[in-house]
Amino acid sequence: MIQFEILRQDSGKKLHRYVRQTLPGLPLSGIYKMIRVGRIKINGKKGKNDTVLMAGDQLTIYIAEEEYSQLAKTKPKFQGVPGDLDIVYEDEQLLVVNKPVGLLTHPDETEHKDTLINRALAYLYRQGEISDGRSFLPATVNRLDRNTSGIVLIGKDSETIRELAKNVREHLVHKQYLAIVWGKLFGEGDIDDPLTRDHMQNITRIDRMEKESAKSALTHYRALGTAAGFTLVQIDLISGRTHQIRAHMKALGHPLLGDVKYGGKTAFEVEHHLLHAHLVELPDGSRFVAPPSPVFTSVLQSTGLRRYMPS
Repeated sequence: MIQFEILRQDSGKKLHRYVRQTLPGLPLSGIYKMIRVGRIKINGKKGKNDTVLMAGDQLTIYIAEEEYSQLAKTKPKFQGVPGDLDIVYEDEQLLVVNKPVGLLTHPDETEHKDTLINRALAYLYRQGEISDGRSFLPATVNRLDRNTSGIVLIGKDSETIRELAKNVREHLVHKQYLAIVWGKLFGEGDIDDPLTRDHMQNITRIDRMEKESAKSALTHYRALGTAAGFTLVQIDLISGRTHQIRAHMKALGHPLLGDVKYGGKTAFEVEHHLLHAHLVELPDGSRFVAPPSPVFTSVLQSTGLRRYMPS
């Protein structure tokens, strides 16, 4: 028999999912059968498929060591992925990183390997915080577009991920961005225009006709200073719709520098939008700040907007 102690990062996982992760070579039908016939026990008692595991539980799998070794063999998808990370903060439950421009948060059809989450997994794997096949895999709580830089929260255990995700849904996580926009913008205000997504064209549009598909979206902006025909803007994201800031700033008549998709022309050889997730504050008062990307900083310097940067 093989015995495990359930770790904190696996707390809240259902039994069949944990065993599937532990024995990736065993089909789900085989896992269900092992549970049904009593070959998998929790704290000495026969388990059920939907048994929820808790930290400290003792899991026993009645299986020969040779068979276990064969079924447990797996190669994590993050092996060979660069572990380069700009770490803002880290503790036992949370990893906060500053995502660079050009890196996807999650894999998509264009890139499956070198993404922010895979880099984080590679880093944690090399630190010994996650292991082949067994441990719950950490996950991002928020995500940023490929060319948006800044703070991404990565929960290391299911409890942390659930709690942070709940706080995000309830708008208890304060997210503040910095953007460089075209034109001279002064003062501050709210943009409260509902949005719809055109998935075919991957674009978000303002929808004031109150269509059923429209989703409410609220953005608060404050102009920090203008120079050379551009404005540095501080943006508080009240809701979190896809491309919300980009669509709202276009509607305001001040699209982001480089954001061709939303009406912003290129300048300073920058061919992507200049948007940076500058600050995240959690309900418990934890506050994380990340410096802008090198290209963002270069434009700040070139335009003279650098003097308006918040401390």
